[in-house]
Amino acid sequence: MTGTHPTGTPFELSREHEEFRRSVREFAQAEIAPHAAQWDREHHFPVDVVQKMGALGLFGLTAPEEFGGAGEDGDFTSLCVAIEEIGRVDQSMGITLQAGVGLGINPILTYGTDAQKEQWLPALVAGEQLAGFGLTEPGAGSDAGATRTKAELVNGEWVVNGAKQFITNSGSSITSLVTVTARTGTREDGRPEISAIMVPSGTPGFTAEKAYDKLGWHASDTHPLSFEDCHVPADHLLGQQGRGYAQFLATLDDGRVAISALSVGCIQACLDMAVEYAGERQTFGGPIGRKQGVAFQIADLEVMLHASRMLTYRAAALKDAGAPYQEFKQAAAVAKLYSTESAVTATRIATQVFGGYGFMEEYPVARFYRDAKVLEVGEGTSEVQRMLIARGLGLPVE
Repeated sequence: MTGTHPTGTPFELSREHEEFRRSVREFAQAEIAPHAAQWDREHHFPVDVVQKMGALGLFGLTAPEEFGGAGEDGDFTSLCVAIEEIGRVDQSMGITLQAGVGLGINPILTYGTDAQKEQWLPALVAGEQLAGFGLTEPGAGSDAGATRTKAELVNGEWVVNGAKQFITNSGSSITSLVTVTARTGTREDGRPEISAIMVPSGTPGFTAEKAYDKLGWHASDTHPLSFEDCHVPADHLLGQQGRGYAQFLATLDDGRVAISALSVGCIQACLDMAVEYAGERQTFGGPIGRKQGVAFQIADLEVMLHASRMLTYRAAALKDAGAPYQEFKQAAAVAKLYSTESAVTATRIATQVFGGYGFMEEYPVARFYRDAKVLEVGEGTSEVQRMLIARGLGLPVE
């Protein structure tokens, strides 16, 4: 894959990245692909496979060696490669990795104290445990500033009350903590002060409610959360008090590129399935792939794949190169918008190529069709991405 490096010079994924891709692909084909359909049917979260992903080093690709991570041998681009390849066979396991690193590990790695990092990161980086991040609420999704969950500092402890929803990796048997945003006061301008607080699993008053019955991502762990007089020590504040909202917005930028990588995996899977089926399915004396009506749609998949992959890895390269924040933020929004909408279109096209068989759960294309829609919603909806892109162009859009 070639394109333009942030400095304007040509770039391509390194030989090391491509070798890493092959190793992750082999793992995904051996450990995930044979079981993905069954996990989907049974809504089963495969803890053992998640921990095998950890043993392969996938959760430590952006972490320093001191916490068991890849250190200089890893980078954000490597994480995107891993998410793409895992998502190519199973979107549920792809989002488990994406959220485990982007929403679980990275906020602690970026904003945590030395003590917090030492306490939580080694097990998270090893994939032995998972962490979630609770932002969304019943009345606060894209409008995260409308957060209702509150945390009051009483006698050296935060007392948390409220509810969160749609939280990934929040209620599994290996979830160790969830970081939540909460109102911790009022700013001088009258707006709520939002802070981030780490709540360990098993803390009295913290409940991961029954898992959702979702349209897709059936093998992903997703719960609503409730907090009722939940007490955690004052030192469980993550980052600076009152900066929780800003911290999370920065976290989302990385997450958008990672979701783009997950979308690329989805498009690649659709293309692979469509090409194979169109070459085998016989109608009117020949394969359906010789019909322009089918072949041209598959050709469109190839275009969407290349464009989405290029946008995704350009944004990842900007991140790894330490590009100016606004440049990376714009690239992340562009990649997320195009790649996720392309993934939804790709699943529709692939399902159409399969005809009636595409409507049957015995074919993976049906699972990818169900899994794809949420890509346009999580980590900022398509509408939010368009707003961010327009603002990046200097437009005063609200």
